[in-house]
Amino acid sequence: MRLFYRIHQTWSALTAKPEKSDLEEVEDFLPPSQFALFKGLHPSEQSHSIAVYRGLLENGLEQPDLLTAALLHDVGKNRCPVHLWDRIVIVLGEEIVPSLAASWGEAEPDSWKRPFVVSQKHAGWGAQMAAAAGASQLTVDLINRHQEQVPAGNNAPTNNHKDTHPSKLTEDDLLALLQKYDNKN
Repeated sequence: MRLFYRIHQTWSALTAKPEKSDLEEVEDFLPPSQFALFKGLHPSEQSHSIAVYRGLLENGLEQPDLLTAALLHDVGKNRCPVHLWDRIVIVLGEEIVPSLAASWGEAEPDSWKRPFVVSQKHAGWGAQMAAAAGASQLTVDLINRHQEQVPAGNNAPTNNHKDTHPSKLTEDDLLALLQKYDNKN
């Protein structure tokens, strides 16, 4: 049943488009060079990133580096865009044969393995792109690590963070929060 859920989730995500007001808000938040990266995302990826950003904001998480990482965490996918069928192949491969999908992701993006390469390497590519666009080192690190497995014990805090001072959240805390809202959306 998880496979059918992932296929439905993927289809729903791929058909999403951001509202004009959401794009205006993102443009107001990001510097022009970073907004240009964001605008390069497929509209469905823009909607996903906005949903991650909104989820954080709605829970009182207003740390600027975290919010920027939420908006830019998938920009590495701009380097080697994939088609709708590629995205479905990625979901199927990662659900049915995860170890093979991981090994295929180590290839170069110029073969049939391209979707798996993009899925696996987009975080590093995105971090490089964000750095070149002037993102802070913390934002770059969060983007680079957003697919990393967080060690046990470093789970995203589950309480509402409206009373948590941003300086009390470590990079691992911020990463866990980014992953939590990325996985929800």
